[in-house]
Amino acid sequence: MKVTDVRLHLVSGTLPFAGVFWEERLIQPIDIYPEYKARQRKEMRSTDDRGLPVSSVFIEIETDEGITGIGGPTSLDVAFIAWRQFRDLLIGEDPIATERLWDIMYRSAVHGRKGEAMFAISVLDCALWDIRGKWANAPVYQLLGGPVRKEIPAYASALGYSIEPEKAFEQAKKFADEGYKATKWFVRNGPSDGHDGIRKNVELIRTLRDAVGPDVEIMIDAWMSWDVPYTVHMSELLLEYSPYWIEEPVMPDKIEQYAEIRERSLVPTAGGEHEYTRWGIKQLLDARALDFVQADTYWAGGISELRKIITLGSVYDVPVIPHGHSTPANVHLSAASTIVTVPWIEYLVKWNEIHQHFLLNPIKPVKGTITVNEIPGLGMELDPSKFESERYLDFSDL
Repeated sequence: MKVTDVRLHLVSGTLPFAGVFWEERLIQPIDIYPEYKARQRKEMRSTDDRGLPVSSVFIEIETDEGITGIGGPTSLDVAFIAWRQFRDLLIGEDPIATERLWDIMYRSAVHGRKGEAMFAISVLDCALWDIRGKWANAPVYQLLGGPVRKEIPAYASALGYSIEPEKAFEQAKKFADEGYKATKWFVRNGPSDGHDGIRKNVELIRTLRDAVGPDVEIMIDAWMSWDVPYTVHMSELLLEYSPYWIEEPVMPDKIEQYAEIRERSLVPTAGGEHEYTRWGIKQLLDARALDFVQADTYWAGGISELRKIITLGSVYDVPVIPHGHSTPANVHLSAASTIVTVPWIEYLVKWNEIHQHFLLNPIKPVKGTITVNEIPGLGMELDPSKFESERYLDFSDL
């Protein structure tokens, strides 16, 4: 079997939704500048009379045996890189040889070891694994050595929900009532927000604990926007509410600061979402910087690389919980891993409505648990009935 083409499928539609979809955003490192703190993130679009407009790019790798692998959704920027830098490397190659193709792409992109070029490698790798599963007529988790288990506990990641106390209480309680045993929330305040910001952060976590009771875990995401003294202080203030972790307290390159936080914080430290490949994660593990690794399958190198990162985490006795960009890919990785090495799957509740909107078989938790299916490949088939428009992008004339 040979790859015959790599196509970029841009689809658009509307996610039915009444009201305000994005109620709040997360804190960002750039928020130290007041003009940016007041801005909404550009990808958080507003609803119209019909709902939320959604546009997604899916990368489709076609073969001479009629099997097509699908990866995505991804951004236009990443799709452009996939076309310009990697498409010609794949055409004519055996798509089953995922290790060979990953290595070829990696070695060709010496300036793309991190960032959006690695995003492109990741989405292409996932599409290749989709081909492998369809070719073998088996779900990918079987090709990865599973199933080790068929049910994976999910935590409800609340990005986009209001953090106003009354609304946060109501939504967190709803998550608990739906059967989730853990939920993650995103603070909006950091060191530059002074004592008032500290009080708001504490009030949010206290409200969440009151809402979910003592038996549901609460995670906190600082999205790279705190610093060492602030994180240590927040851990002291929040300890009585038993947070499960503080996530990404500082920017990714501050490995020594991560290690210091892990040493001094009274709350476990999670991170690695914005790190790339086994080599980047190994630096964090060697520094004893993390209690939980959160590399993203669609950013850190795809399924081929995440399986290595999960193995690496097991060597250091550090659990890996892949960041929740792609539920389909993460479900297969999790189903082929033990509950010790991958204890949770992150389910970004609002983002998954968007990322899986165009999928024929979206994967969603039931009573806080995701059950794997037996669809060959990754289960990435698209649902044309959701398309309001579609076209294939072509950058060959650039």
